[in-house]
Amino acid sequence: MAIRQILRRSFHGERRPAEVPKGHLAVYVGEIEKKRFVIPVSYLNHSSFQELLHRAEEEFGFSHPMGGITIPCSEDLFVDLLSDLSRT
Repeated sequence: MAIRQILRRSFHGERRPAEVPKGHLAVYVGEIEKKRFVIPVSYLNHSSFQELLHRAEEEFGFSHPMGGITIPCSEDLFVDLLSDLSRT
């Protein structure tokens, strides 16, 4: 899936979160303002994504303030990671 499709799906209906398609999950990314991204669950297998999840666990534990997985990194870093993962 191309990065543009992921981002378009993520920002669609940002005021009212769109449903998450089968095989995907919603994550919230950002250091101050959190943005919602919908990503394929297959990304969970990649070591670089697992590192972000580990950081999220250290910072938030299992109580996520947004009601979903919150990843404490910059949006730019996350978009770069998605771009790398979409090429593999």
